[in-house]
This record gives sequence, C-alpha cells and structure tokens, in this order.
Amino acid sequence: MVILALDIGEARIGVAASDETELLASPRALLRRRSDAAAIEAIVRTVAETGAGLVVAGLPVSFDGQLHAQAEAVRRFAAKLRRRLVVPLVFADETLSTVRAEEQLRTAGVRPERIRERIDAAAAAVFLQDYLDARRSGGRPPIAGESAADAAG
Repeated sequence: MVILALDIGEARIGVAASDETELLASPRALLRRRSDAAAIEAIVRTVAETGAGLVVAGLPVSFDGQLHAQAEAVRRFAAKLRRRLVVPLVFADETLSTVRAEEQLRTAGVRPERIRERIDAAAAAVFLQDYLDARRSGGRPPIAGESAADAAG
C-alpha cells in the first residue's frame, strides 16, 4: 500500500510517499499553503492520484515531550483534513526530521540555495521512512500525541 506523509507547516506542506511495498519513502511534492481549504483539496487530490491507503502527518513533539503551539496547529489542520479523507490519518513524531533532511540534501550535493524548496518534502520522507521501518520491524510505529480514538482514524 502507498502511504503518504505530510510535513505540515504554516506556509508549506511537504509531501512524501512510500512505494507499494512500504520499503522506501521518497519526497513527492511541496504544496503552498495559501488557505486550509486549498491545501486540503490538494492533499485529497494527491491521495487519490497516488492511491494512498494511509496518511501520516508529522507532529512536532518538543524535546520535553510536550505538544506546544505548532503541534496544536498541526492537530487542528489534521482534524479538518480527516473530515475530507477516505483513508485513515495518523500522526508520527517528526522531531529533528528537518535537520536530518537538510544533512541528507547537503550530503547529496544539493546547492544551499536549492535546499529550501526541497526541505519540507525531504523532511516528510525522513519521518515516513522511520514510520515504515518501525512498521516493518513488527511493532506498531510510535505515534506522537495520539489517543486510541485518533489511531482508529
């Protein structure tokens, strides 16, 4: 099954997708977030185009383990998105995914001026890969800030 990951920011949403075998996560797109409605429509369209069976939204958990303002903003957006999706949406801890993505882009030789346009989708691919790896290892992937009701979809 294809799994879609979203790195939800105030201005941009990075999108990554897994392959059908759930082995590899790859950056897919960058969505400009002009409005919630337009962003949600673009995500719903991307889910349909890819045939994704699950959406994983990155949740920024602080180093003290708490969910602060940005995490709550992501949860509010995800609640609106869930109402439009026909597939489940779960959360995954995206802590340090942007830092790791930037390291990977620099190592790959991406010029510094090109990193900004790629960083959000690359960060989504980083936490999606973590999610896929945890899923494949036999356990339920760690889901950040999620209640049992959230996990049910």
